[in-house]
Amino acid sequence: MADTADKKQDRTAAKLARQIGAFAKEHGGAEGQLAHIGQAGTRIVLVGTDGGWGDLVAPTYEVARLAAQKSGLTFLDEFDGELAARVRTGPYEWSRMAGLQLGGPANPKA
Repeated sequence: MADTADKKQDRTAAKLARQIGAFAKEHGGAEGQLAHIGQAGTRIVLVGTDGGWGDLVAPTYEVARLAAQKSGLTFLDEFDGELAARVRTGPYEWSRMAGLQLGGPANPKA
């Protein structure tokens, strides 16, 4: 049974690694950071050389770590100011971050 679980984790990590590689190729290279998000898993945050950014979610930290390793990209221990300064956002992100304060779209009602 453990062998089946290991194979599933490896397939999931390989799929994530391909997605990480595709992101890096599209953005002229990339760096990333792994962030534990509780029971939801681990967030794989990616910042491209061109300032583009994105994220993926792995079911566990171990799968995220394996995907990062398979991708061959540099993954940092923390999302520091230097990495954050490279992120380029567009009008959509700014309006979502500001919400109603700046006339952006409201958060959906729960």
